[in-house]
Amino acid sequence: MSTLSTHVLDLVSGQPAAGMEITLWSGNERLFAGVTNTDGRCPDLSAAVGDMKAGNYRLEFGVATYFRGRGVALSEPPFLDVVPIAFGMAQCAAGEKGGHYHVPLLVSPYGFSTYRGS
Repeated sequence: MSTLSTHVLDLVSGQPAAGMEITLWSGNERLFAGVTNTDGRCPDLSAAVGDMKAGNYRLEFGVATYFRGRGVALSEPPFLDVVPIAFGMAQCAAGEKGGHYHVPLLVSPYGFSTYRGS
Protein backbone atom coordinates (compact mmCIF):
# COMPACT_ATOMS: atom_id res chain seq x y z
CA MET A 1 0.00 0.00 0.00
CA SER A 2 1.12 3.57 -0.75
CA THR A 3 0.04 7.10 0.11
CA LEU A 4 -0.60 10.04 -2.20
CA SER A 5 -0.24 13.82 -2.04
CA THR A 6 -0.23 16.69 -4.54
CA HIS A 7 0.81 20.32 -4.71
CA VAL A 8 -0.10 22.91 -7.37
CA LEU A 9 1.99 25.97 -8.24
CA ASP A 10 0.59 28.79 -10.40
CA LEU A 11 3.36 29.81 -12.81
CA VAL A 12 1.56 33.05 -13.75
CA SER A 13 1.63 34.48 -10.23
CA GLY A 14 4.55 32.46 -8.89
CA GLN A 15 2.35 31.44 -5.95
CA PRO A 16 0.65 28.27 -4.73
CA ALA A 17 -2.59 27.66 -6.63
CA ALA A 18 -5.17 28.10 -3.88
CA GLY A 19 -8.73 27.08 -4.73
CA MET A 20 -8.05 24.69 -7.64
CA GLU A 21 -10.46 21.76 -7.98
CA ILE A 22 -8.83 18.32 -7.93
CA THR A 23 -10.40 14.93 -8.59
CA LEU A 24 -8.77 11.51 -8.17
CA TRP A 25 -9.98 8.59 -10.29
CA SER A 26 -9.31 4.87 -10.48
CA GLY A 27 -10.79 3.82 -13.80
CA ASN A 28 -14.35 5.21 -13.80
CA GLU A 29 -14.54 5.36 -10.01
CA ARG A 30 -14.13 8.78 -8.42
CA LEU A 31 -12.11 8.33 -5.24
CA PHE A 32 -11.83 11.96 -4.19
CA ALA A 33 -12.93 15.49 -5.11
CA GLY A 34 -11.57 18.53 -3.32
CA VAL A 35 -9.97 21.97 -3.57
CA THR A 36 -6.42 23.09 -2.86
CA ASN A 37 -5.74 25.17 0.24
CA THR A 38 -3.80 28.45 0.49
CA ASP A 39 -0.53 26.51 0.14
CA GLY A 40 -1.71 24.84 -3.10
CA ARG A 41 -2.02 21.49 -1.33
CA CYS A 42 -4.96 19.21 -0.75
CA PRO A 43 -4.45 17.65 2.71
CA ASP A 44 -7.93 16.10 2.61
CA LEU A 45 -6.71 13.85 -0.24
CA SER A 46 -4.50 11.64 1.94
CA ALA A 47 -7.10 11.45 4.68
CA ALA A 48 -9.86 10.54 2.23
CA VAL A 49 -8.07 7.82 0.28
CA GLY A 50 -5.68 6.49 2.95
CA ASP A 51 -3.41 3.66 1.87
CA MET A 52 -3.78 2.99 -1.84
CA LYS A 53 -3.30 -0.30 -3.67
CA ALA A 54 -0.94 -0.74 -6.59
CA GLY A 55 -2.66 0.24 -9.82
CA ASN A 56 -3.42 2.99 -12.29
CA TYR A 57 -4.84 6.33 -11.18
CA ARG A 58 -5.66 9.74 -12.65
CA LEU A 59 -5.59 13.15 -10.99
CA GLU A 60 -7.60 15.84 -12.78
CA PHE A 61 -6.91 19.53 -12.13
CA GLY A 62 -9.50 22.23 -12.98
CA VAL A 63 -7.03 24.63 -14.59
CA ALA A 64 -9.32 26.85 -16.70
CA THR A 65 -11.82 27.41 -13.89
CA TYR A 66 -8.95 28.30 -11.56
CA PHE A 67 -7.36 30.86 -13.91
CA ARG A 68 -10.71 32.41 -14.88
CA GLY A 69 -11.43 32.82 -11.18
CA ARG A 70 -8.24 34.87 -10.91
CA GLY A 71 -9.17 37.15 -13.79
CA VAL A 72 -6.80 35.62 -16.35
CA ALA A 73 -8.19 36.08 -19.87
CA LEU A 74 -8.48 32.69 -21.60
CA SER A 75 -9.50 31.75 -25.11
CA GLU A 76 -12.82 29.98 -25.68
CA PRO A 77 -12.40 27.10 -25.52
CA PRO A 78 -9.35 27.38 -23.27
CA PHE A 79 -6.11 25.73 -24.39
CA LEU A 80 -5.96 23.83 -21.07
CA ASP A 81 -9.29 23.16 -19.41
CA VAL A 82 -8.80 20.12 -17.19
CA VAL A 83 -5.27 18.72 -16.88
CA PRO A 84 -5.29 14.94 -16.36
CA ILE A 85 -2.21 13.22 -14.97
CA ALA A 86 -2.40 9.45 -15.35
CA PHE A 87 0.10 7.62 -13.17
CA GLY A 88 0.74 4.21 -11.72
CA MET A 89 1.55 3.01 -8.24
CA ALA A 90 3.85 -0.02 -8.28
CA GLN A 91 3.40 -3.16 -6.21
CA CYS A 92 5.77 -3.28 -3.24
CA ALA A 93 7.99 -6.30 -2.75
CA ALA A 94 6.85 -8.79 -0.13
CA GLY A 95 7.49 -7.46 3.36
CA GLU A 96 8.20 -3.89 2.19
CA LYS A 97 6.21 -0.93 3.41
CA GLY A 98 4.44 1.03 0.66
CA GLY A 99 5.95 4.19 -0.72
CA HIS A 100 4.71 7.74 -0.86
CA TYR A 101 3.70 9.20 -4.22
CA HIS A 102 3.75 12.97 -4.52
CA VAL A 103 2.36 14.34 -7.79
CA PRO A 104 3.04 18.08 -8.09
CA LEU A 105 1.66 20.26 -10.89
CA LEU A 106 3.32 23.44 -12.13
CA VAL A 107 0.81 25.14 -14.40
CA SER A 108 -0.01 28.17 -16.54
CA PRO A 109 -2.92 28.61 -18.99
CA TYR A 110 -0.72 27.30 -21.83
CA GLY A 111 1.52 24.64 -20.31
CA PHE A 112 2.23 22.40 -17.35
CA SER A 113 4.87 20.14 -15.90
CA THR A 114 4.79 17.32 -13.36
CA TYR A 115 7.15 14.77 -11.86
CA ARG A 116 7.23 12.24 -9.05
CA GLY A 117 8.13 14.31 -6.03
CA SER A 118 9.08 13.19 -2.56
